[in-house]
Amino acid sequence: MLIDIETGMAIEQVPFRREFDVLRSRLSNADFEAMVARINELIDDSGAEIATAGWLPGSDWTGTPFEPIYAIAARHDYQRSAMFFGQLVWYVVMTRPEPWGSGRYQIDGRDIGSRTYFRLSKSG
Repeated sequence: MLIDIETGMAIEQVPFRREFDVLRSRLSNADFEAMVARINELIDDSGAEIATAGWLPGSDWTGTPFEPIYAIAARHDYQRSAMFFGQLVWYVVMTRPEPWGSGRYQIDGRDIGSRTYFRLSKSG
């Protein structure tokens, strides 16, 4: 569950939903579900407390569940691939059971190029 930390309300939509849906429609259900599962694994493997979207998959998606984003959904458009991946992480965090917040932050005085998610509380 993704929470708007300013209002405390649940966020239930991916930003730029129309663009997300267009690229999503180009992927098979199996490819999409493999991506969702892998993002959940990466979040869980990192300790499930903080996740920065751009740092999760690494920069080379060859042979990973994310390769179809670039090769099929975004039709070899790097920027569109990156945007869709960010939306996909948003979608995954939004559908997780535990509450998460999100924002854009800096490290060493420089903007991090992607959104960071942080777990608001532990459950169970």
